[in-house]
Amino acid sequence: MQWADLCNAFLVEARWFASGHVPKTKDYLKNGIVSSGVYVVLVHLFFLLGEGICQDAVDHLNDNPSIISNTATILRLWDDLGSAKDENQDGKDGSFVECYMEEHRGSSVASAQEHVTSMISDTWKSLNKDYLSPYPFPLTFRKTCLNLARMVPLMYCYDDKHCHPTIEKHMNDFLGQNASL
Repeated sequence: MQWADLCNAFLVEARWFASGHVPKTKDYLKNGIVSSGVYVVLVHLFFLLGEGICQDAVDHLNDNPSIISNTATILRLWDDLGSAKDENQDGKDGSFVECYMEEHRGSSVASAQEHVTSMISDTWKSLNKDYLSPYPFPLTFRKTCLNLARMVPLMYCYDDKHCHPTIEKHMNDFLGQNASL
């Protein structure tokens, strides 16, 4: 997977949005894992960390390893738990929730979100297994993947004013003053 794959994933989403097509959940998530950009970021971080760079690890990176795809899945699904209303998209969010509701006619937003939450939980179990498996990536890279996934709920925890009250609180505690983000 490369930068070209990321750009192609963006184009696929643009085609879906422009045509009004709501893809199947499987297709949406497969593309969404790529369009999250997690793979590109983590591959760059692997080389920036500089540990465990060997041909076997590099070859494994080219196969989109589960430690990366699980991290990307968590990010994509957490992002999709929000709504188009949250993101000022006029009800058109192209999210997994929307795809799920289209695929499972009559299901509510709440039941779709419950399904997504369950998927996130299952993906966390898989990511934890990846983290505990030492081959072929070094601990520093595995920690990086895990910490990115841990950070995701904080990234998508904004209020109605598009502010991040939790981050604001942490910044205030850190700086010892009122920081408005």
